[in-house]
Amino acid sequence: MPALLPYLEANRLEAGCDEVGRGCLAGPVVAAAVILPQDYSNPWINDSKKLSKSNREELIEEIKEKSLAWAIAEASVEEIDQINILNASFLAMKRAVLQLSIEPEHLLIDGNRWRSDLKLPYTCVIKGDGKLASIAAASILAKVYRDNLMEELAQEFPHFAWERNAGYPTQAHREGIEKHGPTIWHRKSFQLLKAQLDLGI
Repeated sequence: MPALLPYLEANRLEAGCDEVGRGCLAGPVVAAAVILPQDYSNPWINDSKKLSKSNREELIEEIKEKSLAWAIAEASVEEIDQINILNASFLAMKRAVLQLSIEPEHLLIDGNRWRSDLKLPYTCVIKGDGKLASIAAASILAKVYRDNLMEELAQEFPHFAWERNAGYPTQAHREGIEKHGPTIWHRKSFQLLKAQLDLGI
């Protein structure tokens, strides 16, 4: 497996940014930002969705140890319901960037859109987590953090199979909502029940 690109532009302090959990029915949206050294290379660093859980967890310490700076942040369920999931994703990424111990010169944003009041220049990279190592590293940090959080919440709210689906709309998750109703961790602005989908609500 060839290593992803180490940077978009040489000799520039770039922070890769990605978020996880936009399509979930429950839980916060989580973002991470990572600044990797320009000479860093690891063929295992890739889009977190393409890696096994054990691979992702093995890479976490490596990313934290080898990166120049990293940060993880979230936007809450309440914020998602208030400002919508897209804006909440931007907010979580902005918070991650602001928490970096080094200020980057340029942001590499996974996806095709970015909005923020940060004055940093940026480049949106479609499917960037499969192209640039820093974005992939951010996707791994965000996914492991969020999966672990949902596993913990599943112990308190055991009816939704969050330990398996991380809050995504699986059949078991929707059946849990139908039987037991939504929790404080459910996004009320989302279509939680299959009946809502059928009715177009």
